[in-house]
Amino acid sequence: MNTPHTKSVVSCTINGNATQFLADSGGTLLNALRDDIGLTGVKEGCGTGDCGACSILVEDRVTCACLIFAPEAEGATIVTIEGLAEADHLHPLQETFLEGAALQCGVCTPGFLMAAKALLDKNPDPTETEIRYALAGNLCRCTGYDKIIRAVQDAAERMRENA
Repeated sequence: MNTPHTKSVVSCTINGNATQFLADSGGTLLNALRDDIGLTGVKEGCGTGDCGACSILVEDRVTCACLIFAPEAEGATIVTIEGLAEADHLHPLQETFLEGAALQCGVCTPGFLMAAKALLDKNPDPTETEIRYALAGNLCRCTGYDKIIRAVQDAAERMRENA
């Protein structure tokens, strides 16, 4: 027997803005962000939380949006890739990913950037091992991870210099 999904109004903060949306009780936060709110920078990769493409920050913690029911966002503070840059200024992570060619097709890039941001927010001077550990939940099929690791190291240095 199929039970019908109910809808509920979800109020939360997304990228610094108070937001309300109508959420399907069985729908994922990933689908709500992309389809209902229009934040298409959040990418769907595997749909099972294994690839990290849909990584966002929920209460400053890296979270796979495909693993959260949309109503669970009630009252949460969420940051997506669209909230990383400030106005016309890219975040240092975005700059170093571009400068170091740390991306190719771009499907995994938002997830890597969000995981790296969470790391650098907590640890402004991570070791290579700490960076690799922090990014271990993100998979890339196109590029080697070395450029990604170097981009995070470069961004960390840039952010420390500008602090």
